[in-house]
Amino acid sequence: FCRKTSKEAQSTTATRILLTLLSLFLFTQDFGLSCVAQVVLGKGSVGQYLSINIAFGIGVTLGIYAAGKISGAHMNAAITITQCVLGNISPKTAVAYVFGQFLGSFLAAAAVFALYYDALYDYTNGSFTVTGPTATAMIFSTYPASNVSLQGAFFSEFTATVMLMLGILVIHDEKNNAAVKGAQPMLTGILVVGIGLGMGLNTGYAINPSRDLPPRIFTAIAGWGMEVFSADHCWWWIPVTAPTLGSLFGVLLYKLCIEFHIPPEAEPEKDEAGTETS
Repeated sequence: FCRKTSKEAQSTTATRILLTLLSLFLFTQDFGLSCVAQVVLGKGSVGQYLSINIAFGIGVTLGIYAAGKISGAHMNAAITITQCVLGNISPKTAVAYVFGQFLGSFLAAAAVFALYYDALYDYTNGSFTVTGPTATAMIFSTYPASNVSLQGAFFSEFTATVMLMLGILVIHDEKNNAAVKGAQPMLTGILVVGIGLGMGLNTGYAINPSRDLPPRIFTAIAGWGMEVFSADHCWWWIPVTAPTLGSLFGVLLYKLCIEFHIPPEAEPEKDEAGTETS
């Protein structure tokens, strides 16, 4: 067998990562979005807010188990950008990750739309709206509560993403008291459930540009129109920028408050013969 060239190997790796992220996000988003659709279209008779939180947590958990070794289970553009800023991944890799996330999320929204099209049509009488008594745009993307200001919504998304990043670092930091690898996906899923239970009232806790923007683009195309971008004082940009800034600040906070204070591991002593002793 001939050995692959460096460019061929890189191309194969990029393709594998892209396809993994695409299928990963399609798989993960389907759990959450389909649950939101069931709760809204079922008018609360086949699920509640808790159901949505659990569904997103399950999706995140299974997504990390499925692709953790292939792509690092990058499912959040804010975290991917943060990793790029920190120098842990290259800009080209970051672009590939975000592209895969966005495409997978867009297709997930399309899949949920197709799955619940009949119920959507019946619920809305064929009129897909962003606001009003039969609004359904919030099935696919987040929208702030009517009593929340734009500044308050931004702070909610920022704070929730800070907590997400802090939790992820606590779970995965090998220099600290990290969880065992087999339990890390499950704990990350529980973390997402916890954020939803405690910080979801104001904005629906997008905490991820890849979770919010691609389905919003899909709804604009699929019949809801450009109001998905203009509604609530052009709210759409907040689930894109606030999580990104929150992720960066979460890393800074973790380093200042935890990582810099972790005592270094003691190196094993060596005797005169050069062998290590406890």
